[in-house]
Amino acid sequence: MEDNFDGMKVMVIDDSKTIRRTAETLLQKAGCTVITATDGFDALAKIADSNPDIIFVDIMMPRLDGYQTCALIKNNSAFKSTPVIMLSSKDGLFDKAKGRIVGSDEYLTKPFSKEELLGAIRQHVHVKA
Repeated sequence: MEDNFDGMKVMVIDDSKTIRRTAETLLQKAGCTVITATDGFDALAKIADSNPDIIFVDIMMPRLDGYQTCALIKNNSAFKSTPVIMLSSKDGLFDKAKGRIVGSDEYLTKPFSKEELLGAIRQHVHVKA
């Protein structure tokens, strides 16, 4: 049975154009509406407007890193329950622990696969079957 991701709003925050484009393509093929942001500041402005179902955020970004961005999202009562998935090129225990401390719901290591992205959505967002 295929999952139905139609109409699901997914935000991808990454300063890498390649990562943003890759994630956007994979997610759009699955039926998601994708909102992209280049960094935490850009994302925070867009989150209020778009109210995404789930947010993928890169850890290493200029100005406002993924941890700070996640903490700000989770500290906002309107978005506290929005799942935030950290993306990192490092697969470190410290990074995962730090991600949990700021309230992230999961941690994916780059490069991620389509299955990992969709699996994270399936796990954290109620997907209509």
